[in-house]
Amino acid sequence: MNIEPIVRVERLSHRYSATWAIRDINFEIHQTGVLGLLGSNGAGKSTTMNIMCGVLNQTEGFVYIDGIDMRRNPEAAKRKIGFLPQAAPLHLDLTVDEYLVHCAYMRQVEEKNVRPFVEEAKARCGVAHFSKRLIKNLSGGYRQRVGIAQAIIHKPRLVVLDEPTNGLDPNQILEVRALIKEIAEERSVIFSSHILSEVQATCKNIKMIEQGRMVFADTIEAFNNYIIPNSLIMTLDNPPALAALEKIEGITRVLPLAENQFRLHFEGNTKITNRIVEQSVAGGWQLSAINLEKSSLDEVFAQLSGKANTINS
Repeated sequence: MNIEPIVRVERLSHRYSATWAIRDINFEIHQTGVLGLLGSNGAGKSTTMNIMCGVLNQTEGFVYIDGIDMRRNPEAAKRKIGFLPQAAPLHLDLTVDEYLVHCAYMRQVEEKNVRPFVEEAKARCGVAHFSKRLIKNLSGGYRQRVGIAQAIIHKPRLVVLDEPTNGLDPNQILEVRALIKEIAEERSVIFSSHILSEVQATCKNIKMIEQGRMVFADTIEAFNNYIIPNSLIMTLDNPPALAALEKIEGITRVLPLAENQFRLHFEGNTKITNRIVEQSVAGGWQLSAINLEKSSLDEVFAQLSGKANTINS
């Protein structure tokens, strides 16, 4: 039996004037949990989410929410979606209660369910004790919780969160991450970010958009295979001349960091540390520390974008 996916995006493209913001985006979501949408700033993430949520009409392609064509029947499709854009749509001069009641009516929640749904959303998002407080008097973390509450108040099948941890302090980020995971136990959540660590900490699956194209779609574990070590930092108590370090097979660049500390860039060679240890012993360099460094996210983007460009050319 074929089960309609919660989200189906087909050949989605959008152009601003003469410039394509996204091109031929395709994916499906079939289950609950958190899907990470990763990409650098300006990659096309927000454009994709705005189209999915009916905020923007696409130039080409289709979006189906629970089998409903967003363009042909936007009202029915939007009933299935909760959306928290990057700038949360909060009315700062309302209390938390006033705002969430307003959102419930906007979402066409039945009159008899408005108060129970508001109370449930407040409890789920941990803002019930601020019911009578003006939103403008809440901290950034609690404002974000109210923003998430309005996105789930009508019990949607899909919740879309655009950069939900932006601007929060470390403790607030941990709290919002935990809240998102809890919400995702009952529904599908799309979590957008340009920060890899946020996606890694929250999501099991990832789709990456770069330069307007989908360049990766798989699990976090598969993505992490791209983040391979390509440099290391080592400390030598009796360092040799830089020329000796540069001659080590596989080393492409040596940068002094301190009197006895160096960053060595190398080409993908899993035995590079063994080679350094052997030469340190032979040369009496007195190696006291060595630590591999991961590829930067920018480098991963460049690798994946290059592969995508090759595929699409």
